[in-house]
Amino acid sequence: MNDAGPKSAAREINRLHEEVVRRTAESKDALHAALAAAWSAGQLLNAEKKRVRRTMGGGAWLLWLEQHFRGTRRTASNYMRLAASVADVAFLQGLSLRQAYFRLGIATEPKCRATSVHVEPLPAHVRLATRLVRAIKEEGGDFGQLPPAQMAAFRQDLRVLYDQLRRLFEPTSNNGASAVSKSA
Repeated sequence: MNDAGPKSAAREINRLHEEVVRRTAESKDALHAALAAAWSAGQLLNAEKKRVRRTMGGGAWLLWLEQHFRGTRRTASNYMRLAASVADVAFLQGLSLRQAYFRLGIATEPKCRATSVHVEPLPAHVRLATRLVRAIKEEGGDFGQLPPAQMAAFRQDLRVLYDQLRRLFEPTSNNGASAVSKSA
């Protein structure tokens, strides 16, 4: 009995399996690269919108967008909302651009009305942490350069939050393990 056929089939099956694994990894990398590019474009669009409004007035933004952006107004808006919604694109690792939009509540046209993909929205604590990081960045992000009175005001405003979060990260009295490591 000639078993060259089964060995040959097994080799081909394994070769195809390796190709599936490789292409799946490439696909995930490509999806994240597209998402990161959209997020970066949104960051730049948000900064440019501020600059245009500051230098040319509020009505100039749409004209600037029409003249300089190759995508649609809606695409620009989606990129900008994406960038404004998360402080770090790594929060969305593993999602496609469409899935990220869905999780963040950014409206898109359905790809196909017959199919729907269920993706959970970002947890509330991630949305709140993103808003806090964004607010800190808007204040300059470098607290070492703040006047002492403003630094004292920030400390007072954030004290309650700090006290609550500290309990998650500091060792407990039970066995010295932190609450975070217990839940992990």
